Amino acid sequence: MHIVPIMKHPHKVETFPLSRVATFDMGVIGRKKHRIVGLLEVDVTHARQRLREMRRAGSAISFTSWFVKTVAATVEEIPQVHGVLRGRRRFVFDDIDVALMVERFVNGTPVPLPTVLEACNSRSLESIESGIMRAANQPVGGAQDFQLGRRRSKIVTALFYRLPQFLRLAVFGAMLKNPKIRKQSMGTVIVTSVAAGIRFPGWIIPRTMHNLAFGLGSVIRKPRVVGEEVLPRDVLHLTVILDHDVVDGAPAARFTSRLVKNLETAAVLCQE
Repeated sequence: MHIVPIMKHPHKVETFPLSRVATFDMGVIGRKKHRIVGLLEVDVTHARQRLREMRRAGSAISFTSWFVKTVAATVEEIPQVHGVLRGRRRFVFDDIDVALMVERFVNGTPVPLPTVLEACNSRSLESIESGIMRAANQPVGGAQDFQLGRRRSKIVTALFYRLPQFLRLAVFGAMLKNPKIRKQSMGTVIVTSVAAGIRFPGWIIPRTMHNLAFGLGSVIRKPRVVGEEVLPRDVLHLTVILDHDVVDGAPAARFTSRLVKNLETAAVLCQE
């Protein structure tokens, strides 16, 4: 008789923080969306030059703040793209509330937490920047801080995240059916990014509950045709996601074209 030794498999078991539960639920709901996805290359050379000039002059506006403001200004021009459906009706809000994912440490683990910047179309660049910085510097003491900028009941939030997923999805489903509650709790637009530290060209395609979403990929120096010359340019790899149930292809294309123009001309910065 041969004795087979028991092989050891060294490993460790990690527990996700409760804040990650919402990510699982967003993925499930996002799979049900009828998406229009655009993978774009946007020349942001002029904008980055202008931002550097502003920093030298003492105005510390980040690339993210500029992007959020440009998105809000463009949505204001073609507002149906951020509409929210209720049955056969589309609610189009005047205010454009933009959700951002900000990486914070929860119990020693880095996780993305959402913050909602309200009425970005009527806010200044400085106001948007200060809103992002407040979220980035807000202490995270527990479940009550899982949405940055809005404190919720720690007990209720912790209990909700411990519910079975089908119950959480039922709650989310009821919330999403009410356009006003939906806007108040999660905004009408979301911007997410994984660009920090990436030195190769690439896009991200986020899975989200939002009807209008933007994924900021890497910014890479590339040769581009400018007039009659080929010049090195800073190129942003941008993903634009729209809900086909909310907006048809033609207005979606007009919005995307307008957004690219506003980004490449740094229209928002030229007004500063």
